[in-house]
Amino acid sequence: MEAGRIEIMDTTLRDGEQTSGVSFTAPEKLTLARLLLEELRVDRIEVASARVSDGEFESVRQIAAWAKEAGVLQKVEVLSFVDGGASLDWIHKAGARTQNLLTKGSLNHLTYQLRKTPEAHFKEVADVLKKARDLDIRSNVYLEDWSNGMRSSKEYVFEFLDFLSKQPLDRILLPDTLGILTPDETGRFIREIVERYPGIHFDFHGHNDYDLSVANVIQALQNGVHGLHLTVNGMGERAGNAPLASVVAVINDFLPELQIGVCESALYKVSKLVSAFTGIGIPSNKPVVGDNVFTQTAGIHADGDNKKNLYFNNLLPERFGRKRKYALGKTSGKANIQKNLQELGLTLSEAELKQVTNRIIQLGDRKEHVTREDLPYIISDVLGTEWQPQQVFI
Repeated sequence: MEAGRIEIMDTTLRDGEQTSGVSFTAPEKLTLARLLLEELRVDRIEVASARVSDGEFESVRQIAAWAKEAGVLQKVEVLSFVDGGASLDWIHKAGARTQNLLTKGSLNHLTYQLRKTPEAHFKEVADVLKKARDLDIRSNVYLEDWSNGMRSSKEYVFEFLDFLSKQPLDRILLPDTLGILTPDETGRFIREIVERYPGIHFDFHGHNDYDLSVANVIQALQNGVHGLHLTVNGMGERAGNAPLASVVAVINDFLPELQIGVCESALYKVSKLVSAFTGIGIPSNKPVVGDNVFTQTAGIHADGDNKKNLYFNNLLPERFGRKRKYALGKTSGKANIQKNLQELGLTLSEAELKQVTNRIIQLGDRKEHVTREDLPYIISDVLGTEWQPQQVFI
């Protein structure tokens, strides 16, 4: 991977599916896998957990068959477990060829969940990695609860990393499993690891429990991480994962020294499709993909946009295949209404515009929702049946 190039791994189909109440069908997973790789152009996708269900097996089988035909099988990854090779057999039979092996990244998890010594765990991990190589399956390794491990058992984390540095693997994946890191900690921990193991590719996998996932991603990038794990719409367990759209925009606008291959114009399309498949709506104020994030409501903002785009920022909606809108309501001014009239191809005199503006403000005070499509009816009501629309050619 060239210097400055950041790998984006989308885990909507695996970690995102851990959103409460969400389950993708096999055809839905295949559709999204193709969109993520072909249109959105992420570098890798994590599509399932091994041995979960017959339906999950069929999902992986269909995705792997398509990916092999398309020449992108190496970009399809499956979460696996330290289970004596049972996960590997499942993955191999399904046709996938990359495992993301879940191991213990904190002494606390190792001691109280597995009840094993580091030496015993390392031996079992080595056995799984050897079997993967024998099956021609590539390996990445997750350090589950890594963030807590760095806080409370750093010696164990480095002992484990020393061991893993000598194993046959492609990447080591560092998850903030419980979403507990601050940006400062994220930066310090990533820098310490990247400097200690300069020859290893590290991914950062952030969760959003404190609404800090994007800030943590920025710190991980600025301190040398090589890849990120993200989800469409920030889906995931509890408060979700670091959101794909926001992170892509941040990298493109604030970290020019870094390059990613994600196609911005496909973000909204994929976001809406994931929402449709899951039945989980996108918050209207969610950055980049929310319904209202490119809508100006205050009249002064619309007026400023008419005067050298004073209320624009670099997040132009056209980047994401969207358009700027101007809301109609009690805070609307004449400029908002003029913007909407232009979209409809209509024009009013100054006196007529003032009357219509007053009516829209009255409706807003009554909490009535006014849309652009309502404007001709409001105009007719305010100005009477004598009014005839005048077309504006723009």
